[in-house]
Amino acid sequence: MNTKEILKSCSLCIRNCKVNRLENHLGFCKSGYSIDVARAALHHWEEPCLSGENGSGTVFFSHCNFRCVFCQNHEISQENKGKPISIERLSEIFLELQEKGAHNINLVTPTHYVPQIIEALIIAKSNGLNLPIVYNTNGYDSLETIKSLKGYIDIYLPDYKYFNEKYAIKYSKAPNYSNNLKELIKEMVLQVGTPKFDENGLMIKGVIIRHLMLPGLLFDSKKVIDDIYINFKDNVFISIMNQYTPMNNASNYPEINKPLNPKHYDSLIDYALSIGVTQGFIQDTGTNTEAYVPNFNNEGV
Repeated sequence: MNTKEILKSCSLCIRNCKVNRLENHLGFCKSGYSIDVARAALHHWEEPCLSGENGSGTVFFSHCNFRCVFCQNHEISQENKGKPISIERLSEIFLELQEKGAHNINLVTPTHYVPQIIEALIIAKSNGLNLPIVYNTNGYDSLETIKSLKGYIDIYLPDYKYFNEKYAIKYSKAPNYSNNLKELIKEMVLQVGTPKFDENGLMIKGVIIRHLMLPGLLFDSKKVIDDIYINFKDNVFISIMNQYTPMNNASNYPEINKPLNPKHYDSLIDYALSIGVTQGFIQDTGTNTEAYVPNFNNEGV
């Protein structure tokens, strides 16, 4: 992948803005040429097979190609908080996280920086990086972008937010979301295969698909679970999340400006079990609080 050629006419996600980011022209995601990062630190709140005892080595990239009205990370995704760094500095950050004992390198919202990330990984691996690499995406990448990551990514961690396009458009301004995502997941599974774990129960290869349940969308959530299980069976893990916290601009949408009904969450879990899902993760109560939102203070950057 030629970084400069890609960024000269950016098509890393399916918005296909075609802006020249080499000259810092900004498309929908507001990313220029520099890599903007807001936090690089050990993170203990991922799925157990990613966090383990030491934590996942998360790198939180600024900007986003979504506009989720409820985004917990809106400070960095929509308000441009973060620090510009070079490709060389990013490679150093990967190695620093490894030195701190991270179980993996977790690239959070990385789509718009994929060419730079690949370059940084090549440098870091030549200097001793040997951890699994996690690609933690909202699922709005272009298929070509995911294909370009073959051989660089060990664990794919895509969101599957909505089944019905009307919700993707209303709450995230993301048309053609689920149709695109299905093709991406096929490619992800093709690249990394069925889930594999080490002797300590940490994932070293595989795909985990996250679904954050929203208030009032039980039927749509069931369709998401259906779609994942029908197409991928036990070749992926499903992470069903109850941590929805109304933040950002959720107050403008009364139907989701409230906590998730615990009975609806339990009903979704029961439904998943009833159709045969066994490879999955669920969350305890008490996760729907702002206390679980990271502090984006440029730590480790």
